[in-house]
Amino acid sequence: MSDQRILFAKEGTARYISHLDLMHTMERAFLRAGITIRHTAGFHPHPYVSIPLPLPLFFSSQCELLEFGLVEGSTLEALPAQMNRVLPAGIRVLDCYDGGLPFRKLAFVRYDITLEFAGDLAQEGAAAFRSLTSRESFVVEKRSKKAKSGFTQVDVIPLIEAVEAVEAQGDTLRLTLLLKAQNPGLNPDVLLQGFKSEYPQLPIVYSACHRREILDEDKQVYR
Repeated sequence: MSDQRILFAKEGTARYISHLDLMHTMERAFLRAGITIRHTAGFHPHPYVSIPLPLPLFFSSQCELLEFGLVEGSTLEALPAQMNRVLPAGIRVLDCYDGGLPFRKLAFVRYDITLEFAGDLAQEGAAAFRSLTSRESFVVEKRSKKAKSGFTQVDVIPLIEAVEAVEAQGDTLRLTLLLKAQNPGLNPDVLLQGFKSEYPQLPIVYSACHRREILDEDKQVYR
């Protein structure tokens, strides 16, 4: 039995739904919509749903992917409308299709990032960001469940594939970044944490990260 995939958006108040709660939400949505999906084998079978790149809490996205196995109760064409009728505000199914490339081919993520400074500091922030990302190395300490100390160090520069846009106006800096997705990937929060530590004279009072596209190794939209 082949697997299917859902492309969905997670925006608005749904940004506050954790990854685990999102999984439960999608499982319940299939049930409420009358769609039967494949379950795992064993003594305690549970719905098979898999999200290859969990979205960090508070991030929004227009390109989330969920893999599942459709058994009965819908078609690929009808499923988005069925799911959207029962999903909570902020989660919206955009498309459903037969599974494509394996998850290991998922390589890059394009993010739109908005930073607001305490004052008209966006131009200085833009210059600082360009300077930071042009370095040969920039090591940031981040939390790690695997490290005994609870922290590990990561050089973020090799994980930044491209800085595609830097737009500054008044107190607002808008960035578009292409980052490595996995093995290892870079969470924009880690980069922003390093930026804040490196430039404390540029206080950020608000930040928002939006996942715009997931790309394969050839930098084509991943399906």
